[in-house]
Amino acid sequence: MSASPSAPLSSPGSRPIVIDCDPGVDDAIAILLALASPELDVRGITTVAGNVGVERTSRNALQIAELAGRPDIPVFAGCHRPLVVAPIGGQFHGESGLGPLMLPEPSRQIQPPHAVSFFIEILEDALARTRPITLCTLGPMTNIAVLLRVRPDLIPGIERILSMGGAYVEAGNRTMTSEFNILADPHAASIVFSSGIAITSLALDATHQAMATPERAAAVQQGLGGPVGAAVKTLLAHWDRNDPRRYGSRGGPMHDPLVIAALLRPELFETRKARVFVEHSSALCLGQTVADWYGKSGETPNVDIVTRVDADGFFALLGERLARYGLREAS
Repeated sequence: MSASPSAPLSSPGSRPIVIDCDPGVDDAIAILLALASPELDVRGITTVAGNVGVERTSRNALQIAELAGRPDIPVFAGCHRPLVVAPIGGQFHGESGLGPLMLPEPSRQIQPPHAVSFFIEILEDALARTRPITLCTLGPMTNIAVLLRVRPDLIPGIERILSMGGAYVEAGNRTMTSEFNILADPHAASIVFSSGIAITSLALDATHQAMATPERAAAVQQGLGGPVGAAVKTLLAHWDRNDPRRYGSRGGPMHDPLVIAALLRPELFETRKARVFVEHSSALCLGQTVADWYGKSGETPNVDIVTRVDADGFFALLGERLARYGLREAS
């Protein structure tokens, strides 16, 4: 599905989604990708403490929605800390969460209700309309876990969760075994993964295949213009890890945007089913996601784990969609 530069970036036939996030450099690019895609109807953005505190992630979400020309997208602040463990904070996003990117003050402020209350409202409506919601989780799963604890009857209102988090074959990016989003609230992740909801997991195994190398970043930037283009250029430049020993090249892995791309272009991804367990009691392996690939646990597979990514296809999609902002501003 495509849209002319002046067409609205969503339509009545779009897939309804909610983005639960902790913006975050790569969260910001993911939100911009979603809001540029008419196939998706972003019903709201919910925020959680993760890369930075929830006050800052909420402000960042408001600023990104305004940058995208979508101040109508509601933003709801969620949980201010993990369920059990102490907050750990992100390492690569800077004090603001958006690296060196400076955006104007948002024209709106966060309003009630709490993110979990918003989930209850939208899922009750989804059940009444028999049109379930897809949840895209780009940060710690605290909000979703609280929702599942207080209103498990609303699970049928969730079509699927697409989650950026975990590490199965790859080593962790925050500890030897664990990826940041899961480590930040392993108890919440355990609740979500054991909920019975259909889940697609985009872990480091997938995201490390989608490196924004200098060549790919330059190709994406060629079609960009206007304030969104300038912001994306700043974000991509900041995201270069400059660690070829770890990643095989310069650049940074496009973690969160892959979640949105998996909705838009599922043919770019290969998955494998497995039972997933989350370690939440070991000091050494806290936050580790363990995949039972061969049925050793005797439990039914519960997650579609992304194992392969067409990286060139993904970056082509990213560049094409982000370029729409410049086209719209020029029209």
